[in-house]
Amino acid sequence: MRVMKVLTVAGMALGAMLGVGATNGGVAQAQAPASVHGHTQNPVGAPIKGAMVEFSKTLSGPIKDRVWTYKFAVDASGDYKGTGIIPGEYSSALFADDKTLDIVDSIKFAPGEDKQFDYDLSRQAYLDKMTPEEKAQLEDYKKKAGAAMDANKVIAGLNSTLKTVRADLTAASPTQGDVSKDVSSMKDATTAKPDEGLLWITYGDTLQAQGDHLAKADRDQKKAPTSDPDVTSTYTSAVDAYKKGIDLNAASKKPTPVDAAVAYNQMGNLLAKLGKPQDAVSAFDNAAKLDPAKAGMYYGNEAANLFNSGATQEAADAATKAIAADPTRPDPYFVRGQALITKATVDKAGKIVAPPECIDAYQKYLELAPEGKFAPQVKEILQSMGQTINTKYKAGKK
Repeated sequence: MRVMKVLTVAGMALGAMLGVGATNGGVAQAQAPASVHGHTQNPVGAPIKGAMVEFSKTLSGPIKDRVWTYKFAVDASGDYKGTGIIPGEYSSALFADDKTLDIVDSIKFAPGEDKQFDYDLSRQAYLDKMTPEEKAQLEDYKKKAGAAMDANKVIAGLNSTLKTVRADLTAASPTQGDVSKDVSSMKDATTAKPDEGLLWITYGDTLQAQGDHLAKADRDQKKAPTSDPDVTSTYTSAVDAYKKGIDLNAASKKPTPVDAAVAYNQMGNLLAKLGKPQDAVSAFDNAAKLDPAKAGMYYGNEAANLFNSGATQEAADAATKAIAADPTRPDPYFVRGQALITKATVDKAGKIVAPPECIDAYQKYLELAPEGKFAPQVKEILQSMGQTINTKYKAGKK
């Protein structure tokens, strides 16, 4: 009896070693591992970024007591995948930010299977389990998300409008063509998003371009643009649009001084045309302060616009500032010479006598731009005053 008992125990042990699923005369067969892939999305249908999908052989009981054998990370698109899963039955949970978002107590993997298993938290069964507070938070989120989507659509439309308008302004610039449709487009844009400074600045650009178009029509008909109320009204509206854009830019979370400088420069151009030289000086000076790297250009624009509007003394002062900011630009020397020659006198012999600084400005222009567009005019002026023109010019920055 003792021997038979020992054999029974040995037989049981042998059976355990061979395994329950033994075949082919008691030799165990390896089972191919399974794999899994899937997508995760939150109650509003957005990917759940930074989450983990985990699997446990424990099919019930508290989450904290389960041993999670397999853990697979969710990528930025809300997708996950994993391999090497021993076939069998598992529970699964979706974790994010140290919270259990969802759990499924029974998922079966067959040998070699590639199972698709998604976590869709927008499904009605999941929504029904949410607390009243969670449901309220979800509705609030949906409202905010919807508003954000609507805002993004508006912004996309406005960006498209800006692109079209800028292309139109570039195309119309050489001939000062009609851009009334762009004026209308930008007016609508500022109505759609009145708190965006760039839209107001671009609106100002369209108004200025349209004012220039109307002014050209006046000149073609031998009329003075400054006496045309349509021109002055359009220019004034442009100035107001630039002011609005500048103020919104300054009040924004991330002001862009360069944009404001460009707007001030445009304002200066218009104010000079409107016969407001002091206001124009202030605008150009603000442009130079906001973008010091381009101060020479802004002061040069100030000098040219003031001279063209008949404000010769202001033009001479602006040219002096432009030369100080960038002595390599030739045009301010020409403007300074033109402004100062108005102070020339005629001596008893009938010879024109210009201030020395006027002569110096002309000579410097020729030194920097011997082939410049004003060179013939400058040479003629100097020769009329009996000045020797320096022929040893050094071409500089134009």
